[in-house]
Amino acid sequence: MAGARIELESLKSKVMSAEDAAALIAPGSTVGMSGFTGSGYPKSVPLALANRIEAEHAAGNPFRLRVWTGASTGPELDGALAKADGIEFRLPYNSDPIAREKINRGEMDYFDMHLSQVAPMAWQGFLGPLDTAVIEVSGIRPDGSLVPSSSVGNNKTWIDRAEKVILEVNRWQNPALEGMHDIYYGTALPPNRVPIPLVKPNDRIGEAYFRCDPSKVVAVVETDAPDRNLPFDAPGEDHRAIAGHIMEFFRHEVARGRLPATLLPLQSGVGNIANAVMFGLVDGPFDSMTAYTEVLQDGMLELMKSGKLLSASATAFSLSPEAARELNADMAAYRDRLVLRPQEISNHPELIRRLGCIAMNGMIEADIHGAVNSTHLMGSRIQNGIGGSGDFARNAYVSIFMAPSTAKGGKISTIVPKTPHVDHINQDVQILVTEQGLADLRGLSPRQRAEVIIENCSHPDYRPALKDYLTRARRDSYGQQSPTLLMEAFAWHQRFVEKGDMRA
Repeated sequence: MAGARIELESLKSKVMSAEDAAALIAPGSTVGMSGFTGSGYPKSVPLALANRIEAEHAAGNPFRLRVWTGASTGPELDGALAKADGIEFRLPYNSDPIAREKINRGEMDYFDMHLSQVAPMAWQGFLGPLDTAVIEVSGIRPDGSLVPSSSVGNNKTWIDRAEKVILEVNRWQNPALEGMHDIYYGTALPPNRVPIPLVKPNDRIGEAYFRCDPSKVVAVVETDAPDRNLPFDAPGEDHRAIAGHIMEFFRHEVARGRLPATLLPLQSGVGNIANAVMFGLVDGPFDSMTAYTEVLQDGMLELMKSGKLLSASATAFSLSPEAARELNADMAAYRDRLVLRPQEISNHPELIRRLGCIAMNGMIEADIHGAVNSTHLMGSRIQNGIGGSGDFARNAYVSIFMAPSTAKGGKISTIVPKTPHVDHINQDVQILVTEQGLADLRGLSPRQRAEVIIENCSHPDYRPALKDYLTRARRDSYGQQSPTLLMEAFAWHQRFVEKGDMRA
């Protein structure tokens, strides 16, 4: 029922159409929008804004915006605004294909950031002023506090920092979400920072709602549009093999006394491999597990249903349509076991290190010394962004990166002599896994790492060439700490460009 979720009388008078709300956003301004991996992003105002921008372009009055979010969003936001040529600058993460092409053509500036750093940098003033926040919520309470939606992301910071706020109240979001959130207001800038009092992944240290001064709210728009919930592919043979290697590694570490039988808090990146690992844990020997991560995917929900995962802390859902329907149908049953937090807390380096997380993230490629590229093709063409993988990899108790050993139907090796772009230096990478096997790199020099990675992770079709390269690098390299033949290492990639095989 219209208006039922808007309980503050003074804000009922500010209900308007998406078109009228979009008209309140000034050309050239900076807009902070909610949203994280397709959850909890505004759907109506960005579409109306894109239509307005297209009309202004047609009339000879082009304008563009600087857009900040939590992470990736959906086609109604990034896709629509990029198609309208309405974004001049974007941070901190993008996965929209239209925006990606504009970024790679140099038509949109993109600042790829560690997700934990966004809110602090906004508060420190390094990103400049924030003019407008457009935030999806699932309700407005009588005291003006806001019931968060299916993601938290940077919403707390956007609401606090913006000069004016536009709210999208989304009736599609389950009202049983109320009470699932933990919005911590205890962060501060140096020299006034204090320890964050979170000791266990399921601790609640904040409030269930966003604080928002009603006088800052200039528009309220009611919507009932669903989140962008994309299906995940069923785990393939390579994905299951990777999951199997990781399960065996966990068993080994427990047997050696380096991990408890309940493991340590799990972090899992987005994607089919990460899902396969979670599904593998359903049938594994580990019980009473917890998760401290940034997104909750299908596999983690399945692990929770099995009873083996006691609780999970994240900043957003990233579910398939089927899993989203299942969660929505039984949301109340999960409310005490799931916690959604601001991403400055879900991805906070100090918390990740203190809790001792097991970080599992995907990669595009790794080189034989253990450096990982998560974001770029050929060192210059960006695919997505680093997201939270850096927050977790550098600070985790165990840092795992995983991918099939080949891409493009076997035309490209994902184990290469040297990555032309590095997101994770070799000091931050402890474990590499492909369907071929697992390389434990802890305590190994770069020379030793090269042997282990080639032998355990490379595809047999590429292993002889990698071994030959390593032999010659050890003979002819300028130095022997990390033996490298620079020109030849990068030529390894160049031949794929000449074939056109590297373009996504």
